[in-house]
This record gives sequence, structure tokens and C-alpha cells, in this order.
Amino acid sequence: MALEQHCSILQIVGHKNSGKTTLMEKLIHFSAQDGLQAATIKHHGHGGYPANDFPPTDSSRHSRAGAFLSSVEGDGQLYLQAVQESWSLADLLHLYRQFQPDIIFVEGYKREDYPKVVLLRDKHDLHLLSECSNIFCAVGPSSIACYMNEFPFYRMDDPHTPKHIYQKVMSSV
Repeated sequence: MALEQHCSILQIVGHKNSGKTTLMEKLIHFSAQDGLQAATIKHHGHGGYPANDFPPTDSSRHSRAGAFLSSVEGDGQLYLQAVQESWSLADLLHLYRQFQPDIIFVEGYKREDYPKVVLLRDKHDLHLLSECSNIFCAVGPSSIACYMNEFPFYRMDDPHTPKHIYQKVMSSV
């Protein structure tokens, strides 16, 4: 794991509909059960602005008026909106470290060099294994297990896979 300021970073990568978000949810859940503070970063790699999941607020009005950074806080919950030409993963990790998480799960950013879980839908996704660096393990259907020589492989149809990955991540910290 990339240990920086006592914070592990694990990337979850794969094509659309490969199960990235579902795996992230389970890893976050296991972290919370262990009393760890997990943070997440999701790369919106589909072009355009990500959908704003929050209702319109005064802070979003501030942003529309031209503020590059706005936030709203209430009862210990903070929503932050920041706009600049682009955000590198390094920029985001720097920002996140201010909150002192125990672990940061990153969905996407295939070209970055943090430990990765690569999700494969079928044999047509095997190219990801040569395109990604620092592969921690791969997850996919049983039908592609025969192609897995270099990396630990977990079956996506095994309900224990998320827990096994989490345990392996935590044992390497």
C-alpha cells in the first residue's frame, strides 16, 4: 500500500459496469466496521461536469456567481464545491489528507501508480492488466481465471471476494 502520512490508498479500476462502485461500497463498509475513517475519490471519466447530487443551496449559487470555492456546513456535515480547469489525483489526495483519513479508496484514474484492484467483466477487458501499473489483484468471472498468472485473482461471483480483498489490503498496511 502507498503509506503516506499514515494513510493507505487503494484504487479500484475497470470499465463501466464492471462493479467498481459496488466493490467500493463493500470496502468502505468493512473499513467503517473496523472503526477506520475511509475517504473516497471517484473520477468522472465520461466527459463533462459530474452530476450535482446535492439540492441547490446558497453555496451553489455562490459558485454559479463565480466563486471558485464554496461550501456549506451544518451539524458537522460539510459540502465543498471547487472549480478549476482540472484536478489531478495528487491535488485531490493533498486536499483529502487535511481530513486525516485512515484509508482513501480511489475509483478510476487508471494511469496513476497507486495499488489497484482491476475489475474485469470478461476476456475483452484483459488489456487492462497490461495498461495498469501496480496491480494489487484482479477480480473477474471464473472464465478468465486461466489468464491470471501474474496477479492474485478473485472471482466476482464469490460473495466472500470483497472481504478477502479488504483483509489482504489491511494485512499489507
